[in-house]
Formats: sequence, C-alpha cells, structure tokens
Amino acid sequence: MKLKLKTEVKQDYLSVKNGFDAKLFLSLNPPFPPVKLKEFGGCEKGDKVHLELNFIFFKQDWISEITFDRTSESVFEFIDEGTQLPFFLKYWKHHHIVEKAQENRSFIIDDIEFKSPFKLMDFILYPVLWLQFAYRKPIYKKLFSTPVN
Repeated sequence: MKLKLKTEVKQDYLSVKNGFDAKLFLSLNPPFPPVKLKEFGGCEKGDKVHLELNFIFFKQDWISEITFDRTSESVFEFIDEGTQLPFFLKYWKHHHIVEKAQENRSFIIDDIEFKSPFKLMDFILYPVLWLQFAYRKPIYKKLFSTPVN
C-alpha cells in the first residue's frame, strides 16, 4: 500500500535538511507506542536507524537502512527501507523528500510504501499509519516556522 503526505513549511529546503537529525526524529513520534531511539546514523546512504517500540506487554525492534540520498539545487531526499520490522509489517520503504517551493519555503513529503503479512491487515494499518504521519504535520510546521538566514 502507498501513503503520501505533504506539508508546507517556512524554511528553505537546505535549512530543513540540516534539521533532519535525531532530535527531530524523536519529536515526530506519536505518544503510542513509546519509541526508544537505539541508533540514529543519519540520513545518508548506508546509515541505520534502530528503534525499539514499546507495546507495554512486549517490545519490537524496527531497523531501517538508508538506501538512497541526494541533494540537488531544488530537493533533498533520502529513502529508508526496513531491514528488521515489527510483526505487523513485512515491507517498509519511506521516501523522505524536501522540495524547494520558493524562497524560505519548502514542502516536506512523506511518501511511504508498506506491506503487512496479510492484505486485509494492509487496509487496517492504512488509517493508523496515516494518522501517525499526519501527527507530524503540525510538528514540522512549528519546528520549521522561522526562515533561517
């Protein structure tokens, strides 16, 4: 299944790129499940991100590897792909895109493709994942609200 959300922010795309760090990553996580960041390698090809999701009665590791990154005159983008996923996912590919919109404005795009072990579960997960990524929109807007000069 595919999921795509787009958020306009009031910073240029290179400033937003510089803000893609462990602190931002932690601030984007919704209240449930609580997430422990075990490793944040960065946003460049070969980097890894290791999370521990706490579902109260059990914990699940989620490890992704950055398989692509690029910065051009109008876009910063990278892709993380799940290498070890929680039980409810069997495939994860998240294309992070920050596009130049105009001076001191850009678009943050979360373009996600996922699969669960069962097709029916894909349809159940879709609104849950949509809400979790929609949760990021006001955070992006707040954190990237002041132009950087």
